[in-house]
Amino acid sequence: MAALGRYEGRMSGQGRPDGEVYLEFLPVGRQVKVTAIDAATGVEVSVMGPSSAAAADLKALALRKLNRRLADLGEP
Repeated sequence: MAALGRYEGRMSGQGRPDGEVYLEFLPVGRQVKVTAIDAATGVEVSVMGPSSAAAADLKALALRKLNRRLADLGEP
């Protein structure tokens, strides 16, 4: 069963929250796939981690990856 959530405040390069992000946690065997989607642009990234990892750590990793992808695409 997937867990869906909404996070308001993507971390910008300056560490400031900016925008709304949808998060999905999907168990895949002994791993967890975390998908982060920027609500404003529809840009989506995924990360995988062990199911024993803290959800907060996986969330932070997904948000950092999303922030990097948006920066690479030239999104504010």
